Amino acid sequence: MNRYSGFNLLIVDDHKHNLFTLRSLIRQYMDVQILEATSGQQALDIALNTPGIDLIILDIQMPEMDGFQTASMLKVRKRTREIPIIFLTAAFKSEEFQHKGYEVGAVDYLLKPIDDNLLINKISTYFRLIQKERELNLVLEQKVAERTAELAQAKTHLENIINNMGEALLVLDPEGRITQANPAAYQMLGYPESSLLSLSIGDVFEEEEDEQAGAFMGTWLEALIRVGVLSKIDARFIAVDGRRVPILFSRTAVKDQSGQISDIICIAKDMTGYVRAQDPVERGAVAAEIALHNEGARDD
Repeated sequence: MNRYSGFNLLIVDDHKHNLFTLRSLIRQYMDVQILEATSGQQALDIALNTPGIDLIILDIQMPEMDGFQTASMLKVRKRTREIPIIFLTAAFKSEEFQHKGYEVGAVDYLLKPIDDNLLINKISTYFRLIQKERELNLVLEQKVAERTAELAQAKTHLENIINNMGEALLVLDPEGRITQANPAAYQMLGYPESSLLSLSIGDVFEEEEDEQAGAFMGTWLEALIRVGVLSKIDARFIAVDGRRVPILFSRTAVKDQSGQISDIICIAKDMTGYVRAQDPVERGAVAAEIALHNEGARDD
């Protein structure tokens, strides 16, 4: 009795006796919410202003606005266009009306006089289909929610990795403008976020003197299109205070679905310590400092 208690059914007929008969018959078998209309206009008003109508049983032969016109009006409204409609029609008119009914959006027909079992079977069939669709939608929503949570977790994990990298990371657009940077990049270059993201890579990257200023992005793009990844050992960043920071520099192209470069990922490792270690003067100064320290320790 309560199997379909969550469903809303709209029955439409200009004869109140027919509505009473339909309502009484349906309620013998189903505990559903039944709404009634005695005209096409009233049916349209109820459908547009009552959320959650699952099925409409609609008489065709009605004055002023018949069933075909009512169905057409329902199908052009976003809120009501997906509600299935079962037409009611007299048996002698069924063939004549059938084709037109399907054209305006009917999913089924019931002939007058109504066969009780056929009526209940048809309503049950559509309610079962609707219930199945709801269950599938619920499963889909759950899967989408789970996938969204997984993606959010993965994004957070990736952000943590990027934010805790020892290397500086810059994201460029194809014109070489800096669109994103990680904390290591801000620390290495000394720029605040608002300033760094307004610059281009040419403002912070020192190229060879024989290259024209600002022209190397074209060279980068051409090479990245060919090989995808470029590395440079003896590169330098120009910090906000003018310092030249020696870096090991790598660039990787990110392409969109059409194969065009959408972003360039740049990773720079600060090589200051390595450069100092390779400098004989620097090594000598460090050795002298160590010797002085050791001498002081012996005197103590």
